[in-house]
Amino acid sequence: MMSEHDKRVFLCSRLQKLGYFPGHHVRLYGEEFELVAGPSADGNGYGMDAIARKSGALRHVRIPLSLIQTIEHELYVMERLAFAA
Repeated sequence: MMSEHDKRVFLCSRLQKLGYFPGHHVRLYGEEFELVAGPSADGNGYGMDAIARKSGALRHVRIPLSLIQTIEHELYVMERLAFAA
């Protein structure tokens, strides 16, 4: 079983592989952003610092919970398979 720290590291690594990395452009919540920092755990989930394309303002953008839950489920399945082996 992974520690909470290892789970956060895995989740952030997986998010980066899915395109959530600095310099990449994403569309979230009806706005376009340029990501300026890698994903990190915050108090209520995961987010990234990004610059809004329209305003140019730096914002902390939350990563959609559905994506986080999908990755957590993937991790759960991986742990179950490793435990069964």
